[in-house]
Amino acid sequence: MQKFTQKSIPFLFAILTILAYGLLTPWVGFHWDDWAFAWIGNFLGPTEFIPAFAPFRPFIAPIFVLTTSIIPPIPFVWQIFGLVIRFFSALAAWWALNQIWTKNKAQNLAVSLLFLLYPGYSQQWVALTHINQEWVSLIAYLFSFGLTAQAIRTGKWQKTMLALLLLFWGLFPTEYFVSIEPLRALFIFFILNETTPNFLVRIKESAKRWLPYLALWLANAGWLAYYYTRGEYNSYSVEASQKSMSVLAEVFIGIWDLLYKSLWMIWTQFIPHFLDSPTAPTSILGLALVILAFSLIIIYRQNLSLTPPSNSPLPLPHEGEGWDGGKWAKEAIFIGFVGIFLGRVPSFITGLPLKIGSTFDRLTISIMFASALLVAGLLEFLIKNEKWRNLVLSGLLALAVGQQFLSANEFRRDWERQRNLAWQLTWRIPAMKEGTALITHELPMVYESDQAMTAPLNWIYAPNYQAGDLLPYAFVNTEKRLGGYTLPSLEMDTEIIVPYRTVRFEGNTSAAIVIYAPKNGCLRVLDSVYANAQSYKKEDDFLTDAIYLSDPSRILTDAESPNIPTSLLGKEPTHEWCYYSTKAELARQKRDWEEVAHLGDEAEAQGYYPVDAFEWLPFIEAYAYMGSLERAENISQLTIQKEPRLRKGLCQLWVRAEAEIGDIKGENIAQNMLAELNCSP
Repeated sequence: MQKFTQKSIPFLFAILTILAYGLLTPWVGFHWDDWAFAWIGNFLGPTEFIPAFAPFRPFIAPIFVLTTSIIPPIPFVWQIFGLVIRFFSALAAWWALNQIWTKNKAQNLAVSLLFLLYPGYSQQWVALTHINQEWVSLIAYLFSFGLTAQAIRTGKWQKTMLALLLLFWGLFPTEYFVSIEPLRALFIFFILNETTPNFLVRIKESAKRWLPYLALWLANAGWLAYYYTRGEYNSYSVEASQKSMSVLAEVFIGIWDLLYKSLWMIWTQFIPHFLDSPTAPTSILGLALVILAFSLIIIYRQNLSLTPPSNSPLPLPHEGEGWDGGKWAKEAIFIGFVGIFLGRVPSFITGLPLKIGSTFDRLTISIMFASALLVAGLLEFLIKNEKWRNLVLSGLLALAVGQQFLSANEFRRDWERQRNLAWQLTWRIPAMKEGTALITHELPMVYESDQAMTAPLNWIYAPNYQAGDLLPYAFVNTEKRLGGYTLPSLEMDTEIIVPYRTVRFEGNTSAAIVIYAPKNGCLRVLDSVYANAQSYKKEDDFLTDAIYLSDPSRILTDAESPNIPTSLLGKEPTHEWCYYSTKAELARQKRDWEEVAHLGDEAEAQGYYPVDAFEWLPFIEAYAYMGSLERAENISQLTIQKEPRLRKGLCQLWVRAEAEIGDIKGENIAQNMLAELNCSP
């Protein structure tokens, strides 16, 4: 087989980027803060990010302005851009490492691959947010490291100036990388070892070379100190001082947790995830990707030649001239150890957990490069045999590909839940009066809060929103907001305030609709008659305590359903059970019992049935009113067997039916059901 050359490395990066992050791209969308930023860019314009970020990371605004001016607010386009940025970050790491260690191409490639596939960071698919908030700055930082190395070797002051400029964009937009600057001093120290063997002289020379970067770093520290104390910057709240354990114990536990996760857990987490459900389709596909990636990487590395051709002006590296894996390994291990601790500092002092597999693992972005250095250095130092080292490295990289695929699938599921919620909302609520708050205790998604979902809510129901107006609608989560600024209490006529960067929602608890969107079930509008606190007594108090506020009359039942842009949430899904359930609720609100019964018949004819027995209630009542009493009775009996918690709701339903039915047979059936359900008078 013909040897691969160094020119093929970008193609390897591209293939692995697609395998790890790109296979599910068409089925993931906007997540977390993506929605708010996309809404701002679309409705208020890219320049609105300047005032929007004025009190929160003002230097990040130009990045958002630039990217959102170029890229439209379409989820698929941003996901593609996320792949490009991730690929470009690997190129940046590869280039920077080759400037620092000019004769260790194989080791630099190992670090770059570990960095590219780093499985501790699962937030790749929150593309719009993290590209702008972290990845642009990280890439700038990596190039800054490489330019510093070039400046030392060439003595060109222009390289230093450009490195300082890139350092500015690596530091000032975000505090994620505020603590990693000392790594540059270590890089300088080890680079100078090539020309300055005297230790003390090298220390002095390193400090001198680092001085301009140190000055900019200290300027950033002063800026952050000012920003944190001026009372406006509240991106995170400092929680460390509130913990009960001693500071010393907390530090030791934090060190152990960091080392365990950096060196073992994140790299092998695919294995326990696979073993949890080895026969699941996602697990099988993930395993297939692991095998494919392992085969690809091992074959590639075995046939890769990084030696310059004989006619190249570059010197041929060999033992004794910098191609010393042991020396490189010691430097990489040292810098890696220091780097993971430095990278953890910002999140540690603000009390944020390093929780892998959650939104908090975005914090690993500041230790990602150092962790890759550390793992590659340890492999180089501990495994002397090159074939075995390549085997282990390829295995870790393949497991990382599999884990990233599992993470992508979690975001795929999350996006599907978002789409289902959006479409069910439009089926159940064709339109609503402005100033309406949608209150619930939780949403069925993992990565989206009420704040995030307020953006698509207004995007769907207020497509002609004009800058300067109050937001017409907002989601409000009682579990998170009750007792705070947004929702002081659940009393009637309580003001609801939802700040949204440069705009806000102003509403009232007396102008609210309470909804319930279970993870396994369909969206429901709750109310004091058909879906009241008695019917949902076993649900969370944060939900049931709010039901009496629900005012379904704010729903404009005869309006046309909103037109959701296909580019935003895709095509309308197939009309399965939740379509019939939500449409039946809407018809029930209009007391169109004939339509409710028709929808029930059509759903049954299509073979659709509810997962959640609560969803039978509108149909039972409709059948009772439309004369299909035996059917209403049979469904009631099946429902109570499946879900005993529905007894209260069924009792109320049959009390209403008894009062509405005008014939003796119907009244007898209603009375029999009331007795069978043991309904108290």
